[in-house]
Amino acid sequence: MESGQMTVAGLSRRTGVPSDSIRYYERVGLLPEPPRTEAGYRRYGDDAVDRLHFIQGAQRLGLRLREINDLLSIRDTGTCPCGDAAVLLRERMEEIDNEMKRLAALKSELSAMVGQLPSADCPNPEPGVWRPPVPVAG
Repeated sequence: MESGQMTVAGLSRRTGVPSDSIRYYERVGLLPEPPRTEAGYRRYGDDAVDRLHFIQGAQRLGLRLREINDLLSIRDTGTCPCGDAAVLLRERMEEIDNEMKRLAALKSELSAMVGQLPSADCPNPEPGVWRPPVPVAG
């Protein structure tokens, strides 16, 4: 095999991306279909390593494969995808903020439930059902 060329297993070892994921990324268009040997083995070059590192970095930021594909399409034209990435990252930050608010509300609800336990007036629950005591207004 030529220098810089590797099989899917070699690409997997070099990037830490499972072979099945590499094949999947190829099927959905995140990785271009590589040339093959006469025996049908894929041959990836250093450009595939770079591309997988880009995909991994974008995934760590919480971007979805569809969004990563959009950025890669822009990148493939030779245009810097930074402006588009900034828009996607701002949207992702807003999603995270909303999720943090949802989780804070959930934590508050759980804390209120824990604050009521244990309780001397805790009724015997129906079989298979757990109900926390209902706070009495007063």
